[in-house]
Amino acid sequence: AFRALRTNLIYNDIDEKLCTLLVTMPAPESDAGSKATLVANLAVTMAQSSRRTLLVDCDLRHPCQHEIWGISNDCGLSGVLASGDEVETTDVGVERLEVLPSGPRPDNPADLLGSRQMEALIAQLKGQAEFVLFDAPPVLAVTDAALLAAHMDGVLLVLNAGQTRRDHAERARELLQRVRAHVIGAVLNNAPVDTSISAY
Repeated sequence: AFRALRTNLIYNDIDEKLCTLLVTMPAPESDAGSKATLVANLAVTMAQSSRRTLLVDCDLRHPCQHEIWGISNDCGLSGVLASGDEVETTDVGVERLEVLPSGPRPDNPADLLGSRQMEALIAQLKGQAEFVLFDAPPVLAVTDAALLAAHMDGVLLVLNAGQTRRDHAERARELLQRVRAHVIGAVLNNAPVDTSISAY
């Protein structure tokens, strides 16, 4: 499934190369961690296709990537933006994949993510990798995702089967379109497997 998603992303628009991708969801849900897991798996799949890949945890309020990868969150994105720390990505044991964790929670996440420092960092990371994934908070909960989306090549919405409300998905898409984000599609996560279909 992730290889199919990778192929769809790579060939989404043959005229424009997709380098930076923001992954978010419409609203907070009971299984919000599944979005972070999806981002992590997509990052691995991209790296396995011989593309140097960076995964950036932009959820400065409820970060998950450091827990998924078992790495320290003492330094990360918040320190880079707030204090001018050096960008130090972490090798997570997957060839061609590195992770920039969120860092300690700041008092002003939206201000940091909407700053010129963040815009400059995005440009910097684009020069360091072929594919940069940004794990962002839900669109409707806070302004963080919308602030970031305007600077991305594409935005991917994660919808959880049986949890995401249709009206939330529609409102999230409208909000992203309002900031002229390039919403390239949606992923239905945790969908039940249809065991009635035979494998050939």
